Amino acid sequence: MDAHSSQSPLHVVIFPWLAFGHLLPCLDLAERLAARGHRVSFISTPRNLARLPPVRPALSGLVDLVPLPLPRIDGLPDGAEATNDVPFEKFELHRKAFDGLAAPFSAFLDTACAGGKRPDWVFADFVHHWVAAAAQERGVPCAMILPCSAAVMASATQPTESSTDQREAISRSMGTAAQSFEAKRAMEEFATEGASGVSIMTRFSLTLQRSKLVALRSCPDLEPGAFRILTRFYGKPVVPFGLLPPRPDGARGVSKNGEHDTIMQWLDAQPAKSVVYVALGSEAPMSADLLRELAHGLDLAGTRFLWAMRKPAGVDGDSVLPDGFLDRTGERGLVTTRWAPQVSILAHAAVCAFLTHCGWGSVVEALHFGHPLIMLPIFGDQGPNARILEGRKLGVKVPRNDKDGSFDRGGVAGAIRAVVVEEDGKTFAANARKLQEIVADRERDERCIDEFVQHLTSWDELKNNSDDQNP
Repeated sequence: MDAHSSQSPLHVVIFPWLAFGHLLPCLDLAERLAARGHRVSFISTPRNLARLPPVRPALSGLVDLVPLPLPRIDGLPDGAEATNDVPFEKFELHRKAFDGLAAPFSAFLDTACAGGKRPDWVFADFVHHWVAAAAQERGVPCAMILPCSAAVMASATQPTESSTDQREAISRSMGTAAQSFEAKRAMEEFATEGASGVSIMTRFSLTLQRSKLVALRSCPDLEPGAFRILTRFYGKPVVPFGLLPPRPDGARGVSKNGEHDTIMQWLDAQPAKSVVYVALGSEAPMSADLLRELAHGLDLAGTRFLWAMRKPAGVDGDSVLPDGFLDRTGERGLVTTRWAPQVSILAHAAVCAFLTHCGWGSVVEALHFGHPLIMLPIFGDQGPNARILEGRKLGVKVPRNDKDGSFDRGGVAGAIRAVVVEEDGKTFAANARKLQEIVADRERDERCIDEFVQHLTSWDELKNNSDDQNP
């Protein structure tokens, strides 16, 4: 245990959204808090908790994993507890099932508040409006926790609860920066009430209203100015809790398997700075047709590649690949359809660039190892992330059809070659290495978490002096 703070230990309740892009950084934050002597109740569903890497033995006594069983919903596959278990078209059913956790969470919080000692904070993710309401009703301060970029949130629209206003606001915020397909997808994703009866933007707005502060996975050195903008935008303090870069042990104790060994041995045999790592996340997989175009693009680019491919549900992995693809690229490429150790791959000396969907966690991992980006965003905050990163000359986006978001093999090959073969690629790589100095600075990140804890422990002072205290 690390005695970073002279303050009395806190008891913090953390309830992440049911997606591993939220669960994993929140568990990392829980361990960082526990390392400072604070107690954490970490809440999720049983299967999600079982699939998380184990809490480090030295900290396990301070991190309590609290399972709340997910209610069954007609149409939702059995065992579909995380978003990567759910077909994209059934995400709304997943949110409806998630809302069934409101009563069990309230019961948990009642028990936690019994005996006159309430938790010091509840951290509610962005769609957890009923978590924030339960905390508010019991006099426990709530922080809305966002494991995403501050700059993206600063460029987003003002939260509102009116469905008509939401669509208009999203359209205005997208402006001319986003292509038509992305603006349409954002309106469908964020402003549609759907099966759960509550849109994502309404959830966000209600959670924000009921929170005392907003906590973001970032740091002011990486995103200068964004936190002051957001504090004015939201009308309450917006505080970074650090970037949570990968730890030296990479996969955080996840057991290695035969596929891990095969991948690392293949990388060991490749020249330094020669391999493009390709991974588009575990959610919302692309159609078989677009995956074939991506494969053709990798073929045309002529570079070495390691592709962690997630095949569409019900489709055989080999049938997705074009005829003869594996034979043509076998000497310079490797395709795996199983779990891939992303941090270990990005840390390998053979990797030179990352073709990514631009989820914030993947962006942080890429910058931690100084890799430029080939960007192929799919949904959510990935499009805004990609535009900001391209503006900072950290890589290029794959060209997309304005109406439907499709892409072709020539666009994929051109984007890859622009980053790893052509002269401009040197600029992208140099800029990525500059940001690596910030992202990989572990001492800086630990200081950021210390300052975040100080905000939590001195809340009375913070709420009266938010402008002066905000970084």
